[in-house]
Amino acid sequence: MQLYSYFRSSASYRVRIALALKGLSYQTIGIHLVKGKHKEEPFISINPQTRVPALKTDNDEILIQSLAIIEWLDETHPQPPLLPTDPLMRARVREVAHIIAMDVHPLGNTGPRNYLLKQLNLDLETVDAWTRHWIEDGFSAVERMIDPAPYCFGAQPTLADICLVPQVFNARRYKVDMAKFPRIVAADAACQSNPAFAAAAPAAQPDAE
Repeated sequence: MQLYSYFRSSASYRVRIALALKGLSYQTIGIHLVKGKHKEEPFISINPQTRVPALKTDNDEILIQSLAIIEWLDETHPQPPLLPTDPLMRARVREVAHIIAMDVHPLGNTGPRNYLLKQLNLDLETVDAWTRHWIEDGFSAVERMIDPAPYCFGAQPTLADICLVPQVFNARRYKVDMAKFPRIVAADAACQSNPAFAAAAPAAQPDAE
């Protein structure tokens, strides 16, 4: 498999965690977002949305969107499972994952931030404050929804942890006061001690700068 990725992309980070938890090998193809490589051929032919990640399967199929890729990985490589077997708990895990991946992360992503900076001419301090606001807004909900033991929903990492860890990485980049979120900090700490999460970390990637 080939993963089109950017080392600091939260969505790519999620897929890297899932691949590592599954013990799957893959080749990383770095797509430098800051240099605009996602807006150039040949990547446009790989993903017309011009975003990372994109995963090329062993059958040369291209998959995009991190949650779709992760669920495909879970269905095609079921061990270890990334979602609980109980339907209610599966929904609980997805609730947290969706808050992070669909509500929080998009508002602080590269595209919206660049629009605020370049089209609306806001200064960097204001845009960073915008990003922190939406991270804290989402984390306030997640903090009440998880009960680390030691992961978000028990003894094994799930899709919730896969989404949480990259967003905590972003939160620290933007200087969010993580002391407000002790449960999130605890779950993140458990993940950081897991070799799969360590292997997927931005600093460990071949395209890291």
